[in-house]
Amino acid sequence: MSLFKRLFTALRTGSVSSDEWDQIRSTLIASDLGVKLVDEVIEKVKSAKPDDAVLAITTHVKSWLSNKSRELFIDSDRLNTVLIVGVNGTGKTTSTAKLANRLTKSGSKVLLAAADTFRAAATEQLQTWAGRIPVEIVTGEINSDPASVAFSAATKAKAENFNYLLIDTAGRLHTKQDLMDELGKVIRVISKQSPVDEILLVIDATTGQNGINQAKIFIEAVGVTGFIITKLDGSAKGGIALAIEKQTGLPIKLVGTGEQITDLDDFDSEAYIAGLFE
Repeated sequence: MSLFKRLFTALRTGSVSSDEWDQIRSTLIASDLGVKLVDEVIEKVKSAKPDDAVLAITTHVKSWLSNKSRELFIDSDRLNTVLIVGVNGTGKTTSTAKLANRLTKSGSKVLLAAADTFRAAATEQLQTWAGRIPVEIVTGEINSDPASVAFSAATKAKAENFNYLLIDTAGRLHTKQDLMDELGKVIRVISKQSPVDEILLVIDATTGQNGINQAKIFIEAVGVTGFIITKLDGSAKGGIALAIEKQTGLPIKLVGTGEQITDLDDFDSEAYIAGLFE
């Protein structure tokens, strides 16, 4: 990833020209850090002594990360309900299946709910994954009420002593208020049966600053508790992880690393930071 490699290479030369600062700034902005955070980094470096610059910027950047727990909520005495939300195309349904597989492999009894009833393909995809894992799944008719599917699943999960209920919701356009309101309805209906313990927002790392805009609106609308970031690969575009935690204060809990059912990892903030400063 080595996001700050060019910055530190320039510092080691002992003299950085105006053109070099402009090039460094452009590189960092292209990494999806955002203009404000990039300028903050550069000002921090300029004000530090050359020998202290690396430590100063490392410490400063680490302070941007969320200090909230990255662990998935678990109460062993009751059903734990996790809602997976996000816009279309972020990898939401696949992430739901990956999380189901992960929890099942750790010994939890998991129920899936295919509440993305507006896309037959989404339900079919989740059914396919459910068969492979395997886990039980609750589905509804195409274009049926998503809240009804969620309620049925919550009722079943609670009655049959499941450890986790994972609900895949329709891909919301965060700019469409009526769709966001509908998501709020799903949450209210589920809460009649069981608390909604986690609302995980899936964000595609390649969407850049638009991902942060999505996050802010979802947080305001439905109370997101954390993020699943997909496509956060080894490129310098990975600055989005820093930016999203700095802007929202919420933790990235999981990272999608590939297309396989096992390709879902904890977000290791120490390894991530180390990668930025290689």
